[in-house]
Amino acid sequence: MNIETALKECMSINGALGVALVDYESGMSLGTSGGGDWLDLEVAAAGNTEVVKSKLRVMSSLALNDSIEDILITLRRQYHLIRLQDTLGNRNTLFLYLVLDRGQANLALARHHLRRIESDLHV
Repeated sequence: MNIETALKECMSINGALGVALVDYESGMSLGTSGGGDWLDLEVAAAGNTEVVKSKLRVMSSLALNDSIEDILITLRRQYHLIRLQDTLGNRNTLFLYLVLDRGQANLALARHHLRRIESDLHV
């Protein structure tokens, strides 16, 4: 699946408010959908690269022989889900960043859908 299709699939998840495909080395998004004046996905994408880099540094410092599947940030009204892309077991530098409305979203189902989308995404 290409980037545009993947972003559309993400926005079809119940409660989705916005999504971005982000390169955490550069902080740049390869594509976005949703968001708006109250949710600048370009700014959020760049900021969340720091979250990913920080967690990777901590894992390295602890000598953890593992990889990140996803990172969840829970706000009072929203879930912010960061799903690192795993291509055939080889980590690359991309992640899907999905913002969900907590009142409408089912977090378990959203994670399931995001995992499926991530596995079908080819960049």
